[in-house]
Amino acid sequence: MAVQRALDNLVGNAVRYGRHAWISLEAGKRSLTIRVEDDGPGIPEVERDQAVKAFARLDPARNQNLPGVGLGLSIAADIARSHGGQLRLGSSAAHGGLRADLVLAR
Repeated sequence: MAVQRALDNLVGNAVRYGRHAWISLEAGKRSLTIRVEDDGPGIPEVERDQAVKAFARLDPARNQNLPGVGLGLSIAADIARSHGGQLRLGSSAAHGGLRADLVLAR
């Protein structure tokens, strides 16, 4: 249930800030990576650590009309850690927006 909530948060953010979301899965020997990518504005590298903190709302002018209180990425990161993994944020080379990797230990 917790992993489902993390994915709901990541996919919800992807379609909220972009027009499309792409989800892929990679199973390794020691971890499972669920990647969610979008074609939105992304998150600048210097703001990614801040973005996973509770109640973080980046660029208020851009986000003022969007619902939420800034907990989605924080919750996803906490869930990943509780499963021996991590949430990694980056830029989607394929789609131009955010890439969020939910890495879970196997």
